[in-house]
Amino acid sequence: MDTFVCDKLNQWGLSEFIEIFKDQGVDTESLYCLEEQDIDKLITKVGPRARFKKRLNQLKEEENTNGEKEVCPKPCQVQNEDATDLTKILPSTSNTGKRKLDLQEESSIKKPKRQHERFQFTESMILNDVKNIMTHVHAKLQNQETTDLNEFLMTKIRDLETDKRELVGVFGKTGAGKTSLINAVIGVKKLLPSGDVDACTSVMIKVEANALNLNYEAEIEFINKEEWEDELGTVDRFLEDDEEQEKHDDDEENDGHHDLIEKLTAVYGEEWKQKSSQQLMDNRYFREIPEFLQSTKKILTCESAIELSAKMMKYTKQGEDKDIKRWYWPIVKCVTVKVPQNNFLQHVTLVDLPGNGDRNKSRDTMWKKIVGNCSTVWIVSEINRAASDRESWEILKSASNFLGNGGECRNIHFICTKSDVLGELHDASPADIQALIVNRNLKAKEAVGKEFNKLSKIKKYFSNECFKVFTVSSAEFLKPKNLKPEDTEIPELQDFLQNLNDSHSVTLNYVSGAQGILSLMQGASLKKVAGCCKVVSDDLETNLNCQLDEIRDEMREIYTTFIKCLNEGVEKSKSSCKNILKFFLYPTRKSGSAQYYILKSVVKNGGIHKPKKGKEINFNMKLTSFLSKSIDEEFRKTFPNEGNCGPFNGVINRFSLDVEKLKPKYKDADLQLTFLKTEEEKLKTKLNKMIRDNKKVIYMSLTKTVEEIMKECYEKAAQFRGKNTLQNIRETIQQYVYNFQNSMFEKAKNVMLELLLKLMADILGLLEKDMMESIELSLNTEDCTIPDVSTELGMVQKLCEELSSSMDA
Repeated sequence: MDTFVCDKLNQWGLSEFIEIFKDQGVDTESLYCLEEQDIDKLITKVGPRARFKKRLNQLKEEENTNGEKEVCPKPCQVQNEDATDLTKILPSTSNTGKRKLDLQEESSIKKPKRQHERFQFTESMILNDVKNIMTHVHAKLQNQETTDLNEFLMTKIRDLETDKRELVGVFGKTGAGKTSLINAVIGVKKLLPSGDVDACTSVMIKVEANALNLNYEAEIEFINKEEWEDELGTVDRFLEDDEEQEKHDDDEENDGHHDLIEKLTAVYGEEWKQKSSQQLMDNRYFREIPEFLQSTKKILTCESAIELSAKMMKYTKQGEDKDIKRWYWPIVKCVTVKVPQNNFLQHVTLVDLPGNGDRNKSRDTMWKKIVGNCSTVWIVSEINRAASDRESWEILKSASNFLGNGGECRNIHFICTKSDVLGELHDASPADIQALIVNRNLKAKEAVGKEFNKLSKIKKYFSNECFKVFTVSSAEFLKPKNLKPEDTEIPELQDFLQNLNDSHSVTLNYVSGAQGILSLMQGASLKKVAGCCKVVSDDLETNLNCQLDEIRDEMREIYTTFIKCLNEGVEKSKSSCKNILKFFLYPTRKSGSAQYYILKSVVKNGGIHKPKKGKEINFNMKLTSFLSKSIDEEFRKTFPNEGNCGPFNGVINRFSLDVEKLKPKYKDADLQLTFLKTEEEKLKTKLNKMIRDNKKVIYMSLTKTVEEIMKECYEKAAQFRGKNTLQNIRETIQQYVYNFQNSMFEKAKNVMLELLLKLMADILGLLEKDMMESIELSLNTEDCTIPDVSTELGMVQKLCEELSSSMDA
């Protein structure tokens, strides 16, 4: 069974029959050819069978009307045909039966959205057909003798499937309207529980598509049992540990204690006060969540969004609810919500994120990884204070390292919510209210834009083209009173998600890749012209070596520049150590007890203090700040997140074997050259992803290296207790930094350069290995076992043309 049939059964509310259809081999073609007796066997219950027949007839009528698909005639009239004949697997692609999307005949009163849906439908059908063809070809190859070329081709067919997914991170403080925004944009009311005064989201929530069935599902991933045991261990010692500080009433100092008490009360109620940490790990406290003890995910499955929202509240929120006895958010790492039948989430995951990470190590590691993988971030703030909302701007600043050089963010959207809330208006007409809202929206956009321009650190990474302000009203979009849908700007955000989905490129990449593989197979099955392939191979190898030399030259120049910048950064870091230590160890605006608590937290947590509110304090980043500044600009130029140039000053994107120029010269090798062209494009896509992933590791290596060097210092300082603890911690850190400053910054520099050099070597190695393997196997391998695929190639070529024409229409 293919994805088209699966999708249709889901849409028609008949997902329980997917396995039956799959077992019976019902695919796109045979779906349209089902007769009464076939349907009776597949669906034995009268009610579901009647619904299926009605839906199938509607589908046939709609497609006949639109001219998009030829409904199957009596296929069973075809007798004595081979069961593996492609004409029985796929619809006809002849001119008379070809599905086509004639948008020019669409009535002018039709909505653009309908056109978009029809275009998506056509693409889906084409992709489905090509996947069926390649499954058929793969089966053919499996029946052949095992050879190097045969194995190579089957691997290439398997590699056609890719999971392209864009992450959109959604930040905002409690009450800003994050969850209402997500619910409105994806068009599902009451999916995520909305925050109020008594409840706020406490864990990361991913929202993505459910492609398997029609249910609303939540996958709950817990922290490790050992991590919770470590947190509980602090129950036995935090009063003793900070005994000398109890007389002070400093917010900063009490922050961690309040946070711990909040977590314990959520999970255990008041029982924790009479129990030891060992007793609190008793299995009876986790009867409702045995998955936590088993280190597995808990799956919640519901038929409606509102039902799922109620069920998952205790895992995602902190707050009070008389019906909920225990709240499990303190031990939840992440919740993934899966939404059925949602076009906005086809290749996009929305992530509701806490502002600046988490005190729990595994949650914080996941937070950093997700933020680093976001191609877009939405900063959400109420419109009445958006420009002056210090917390929102702090969130953006604190995440900047993970979005810019340490990430892959290309878009920052500042979203001003509740644009419809104006306060009390007496005797105002709907037109007056609309005018007031639109006018305030314009002013808010201008004010937020001015604030963004003041952020010099952010502007280093992101141009004005990356930044956009939206003024939205989720309430007005869901239930219009005074605004048109477009004035709520929710449709504009939906269009953005549709573009981010970019399902067209997924289809195009698969179809063109399939055409390349079939071209190679057909070329291999034909008798080669003596000597021709050897000459073509030599020319391609010469071109490859020239291209590799060009890349090496560019990389050598970049590496030399990195060395120069980092050397300057090392010297600046050494000379600035004294001032960094002074401002960190002896802050003038903090009380003695606050300083004590912050430094205690820093040495306990590997150089990092995370307040419940406000900016993270990261001593490792402070130490490497001048090293990072020295390389920031060159790093951004070498590994840009935006623009079309690509990494290494565009030299990877410019890589080409010039096969199009060779085609007129070597007409007998046209099919093999077509394959090599598609392989070249696939390899560049693979390289760009590899570079994108590795550049984050390279950039963050400066801080990571210093953190590893400082680990011994932090562990030693964390042992101090009692009188003079604060001064002992200060002196330990100061002495350690002075002792290791010469070697520490030098090592951080060298680690970054080693990682950069390794990436460069991996790129060159992969380019040379993969392209030479493709050239060798496509042109210099004699293999008589490759089956004839002329029919399949012809079909895919026609589908490729159809895809192009539907795109142009």
